Amino acid sequence: MKQFFLIVAILGFSVSFAQKLEYNEGKIFQDGVQLSSFETKKTMETDLKALHLFKKAKTKESLGGFLLGLGIGGTAADLVMGLTSDVKYPTVITYAGVGLMVVSIPILSGRKKLVQESVDLYNQGLKEQNKTLGDNFEMNFVTNSNGVGFRITF
Repeated sequence: MKQFFLIVAILGFSVSFAQKLEYNEGKIFQDGVQLSSFETKKTMETDLKALHLFKKAKTKESLGGFLLGLGIGGTAADLVMGLTSDVKYPTVITYAGVGLMVVSIPILSGRKKLVQESVDLYNQGLKEQNKTLGDNFEMNFVTNSNGVGFRITF
């Protein structure tokens, strides 16, 4: 039993504690290392509100980027068709492309704010959950269907 407790304690202390995330110039860093979107989602799994905001920002980024690309592509394709054939240049495709580009602007505008809010929310959650052996050491006597024991929280 002593060996088991020692092994659990060593493994518990060897696991690195959650680190703060930093959002600089559109990139998320943890301890100076840039995180991908997948790694950021894995890191934020402990805070569901922050994860929801981050996913919402990524959805806005994907949708806005798609609409912007579709608008630019449609406008460029219509321009090429107008230059290479005898078709009158500004057609409906050009107007639809410009419209898609205009629609993508408000969609893309709020994504950085959402990412910043999600990072701030995640970091606030770390401060609340951060426990040390000093003031926040708790030892409770617990019972359940498996038996009786002590629960140590630090």
